[in-house]
Amino acid sequence: MRALALICVVLAGAVAAGPDISKRPVARAGTDARNTSVPVPNLEQVVVAAALPVPQSTLRPNLRPGAIVQRAMGRRAERRKGQVCGDPELQGDVVGAVPGRIAGCGIAEAVRLKSVAGVTLSQPALMDCNTAKALKQWTENGAKPALRRVGGGLSEYRVAAHYACRTRNNQPGARISEHGKGRAIDISAFTMRDGTRLTVLNDWNSRHGRALKSMHRAACGPFGTVLGPNADRFHRDHFHFDTARYRSGSYCR
Repeated sequence: MRALALICVVLAGAVAAGPDISKRPVARAGTDARNTSVPVPNLEQVVVAAALPVPQSTLRPNLRPGAIVQRAMGRRAERRKGQVCGDPELQGDVVGAVPGRIAGCGIAEAVRLKSVAGVTLSQPALMDCNTAKALKQWTENGAKPALRRVGGGLSEYRVAAHYACRTRNNQPGARISEHGKGRAIDISAFTMRDGTRLTVLNDWNSRHGRALKSMHRAACGPFGTVLGPNADRFHRDHFHFDTARYRSGSYCR
């Protein structure tokens, strides 16, 4: 009996101590033994994740107030309503055919332009759409950049002449002017947002002369003819722009 009791005590101690080396489990048939390990999460990641607040709902951007949206849509509708030549940057009225009193004058499809790219014309100007689009191109790429640092920027063109059925420079026997075909506009001054006014006559050689000369150069391309104070005595006080085209390119003086 004493020997049997001693054997039981030895066996119980062996079970309590456990094996020195755990046996690796054998993978089941058809599985990859390399993928049997289960990744243990990093304790720091677990703590951080537990500390982060759980969002209760998805954040959405704030909607614009209805009044602001309505005003923007209203302005857009007004611009579309007043546009000519299919461009909201060209505001005015569609006129249609304008007959001439002498042969060679007239406009087949005229518009009465009131503003271009946000710049107001001192008087509505009759012209065709090609001339209106050329004026827009020059306004955006020539006039506005040249005057951006003067008086808060360009606000208005002082229109000296637009459509008129007459000869060039009103000279008897001369050819019909491009003004008589709705392809020309004369601009004599530029008004800034703060009320400052630059005139071609007085400022061509003033401290603002560089800006005026830059504008004059920039018009050569959008327009086929560009004339200024250095051209002749007829253009000392204004820029003449027209969309006549020549085989040799634009004529600019």
